[in-house]
Amino acid sequence: MSKLIFEASTEPTLGVELEMALVDAETMALSSSIRQVLEALPDRYSGRVKPELMQCYLEINTEICHTVADAERDLREKVLAVEKAAAGLGLRLFWGGTHPFSLWQHQQPTPKDRYSRLLENLQDMGNRLVTFGFHVHVGVDSGDKAVMICDRIMRHLPTLLALSSNSPFWNNRVTGLHSHRSKIMEGLPTAGLPSLMRNWSEFVWLVNHLVDTGFINSIRDIWWDVRPHHNFGTVEVRVCDIPGNLNDALALTALIHCLVHSLSAQIDEGTYQHDCHPMLVRQNKWRAARYGLDAQLVDVYTYKPRPAREAVCELVELLRPSAEQLGCQPYLEDVTRWASGPDWAERQLEILEDTGSPVEVVRQMAAQSTLLD
Repeated sequence: MSKLIFEASTEPTLGVELEMALVDAETMALSSSIRQVLEALPDRYSGRVKPELMQCYLEINTEICHTVADAERDLREKVLAVEKAAAGLGLRLFWGGTHPFSLWQHQQPTPKDRYSRLLENLQDMGNRLVTFGFHVHVGVDSGDKAVMICDRIMRHLPTLLALSSNSPFWNNRVTGLHSHRSKIMEGLPTAGLPSLMRNWSEFVWLVNHLVDTGFINSIRDIWWDVRPHHNFGTVEVRVCDIPGNLNDALALTALIHCLVHSLSAQIDEGTYQHDCHPMLVRQNKWRAARYGLDAQLVDVYTYKPRPAREAVCELVELLRPSAEQLGCQPYLEDVTRWASGPDWAERQLEILEDTGSPVEVVRQMAAQSTLLD
């Protein structure tokens, strides 16, 4: 068995990953144009704007950041550069967790050995992965703590999903869900809610067991809703749909940054871990995927349903001390504004109701999110 070393972070550093769909500027359909976009970008973005499993989307990664303001500067520059490169090719970026009408069966895999191995193993469960998520890394100071945070943050994952839900369509159909992306991800054998782990040693054993038995090729094939990332020394929260614009992505970044920071501080100070039944988290995640911000989420202490919007606002209140320490108060407060209105899935559905056109959903969403003048 190999030894996995957790490269500890001495402070709560921050990293953000955006998965963005490439669409044709005229038809608004998904476009397998990642190679052309990458070739049109300046060399300095190499390795930070990357291809994904399918050629119709890309991933934009920040450098290691210390504040949400740092992440904003980083992302604004990179998203704008990608938008300019895409516009020169007759393309646009679409900020949604799934595409409203393009079919997954028509998308082309990226020619890369790792992706070929994945698709050989996963077959159509992998070919369906035409989904676009939002991942946030927060630095922590030990592997044991990273595992503990993954356990303690699970009760909050449905709240994060309800807030970010932005994928009501699949294969040119209204699914009835606000986050269909989360259900597509759960079709993978190593995705969804993480396994119960008590410390770093158990996580290392589990990863080695999965590799040694041929279930996964490497640790990179684990796509849990939250996971420790040993190379970066972070807890990576992966449950969220990509929000509908950069401002809301930054608000969600602040919420996750503060949440991990707060849980880390609680562990340092010493706190009793209140048991939360896994089925309760699973139930709440379904409610969040089905109804978004209109969900009724069961409180883990009272066992009574309460509105997701209320849960979001209570979480913001709880995290204000962390926001002050991390210097991200305005970004965190923006979450309250977001939670008081429709979620992004509702906004997509409203455009469809007003126009009767899935094409217009993509066109108007792309127009609302662009950073281009």
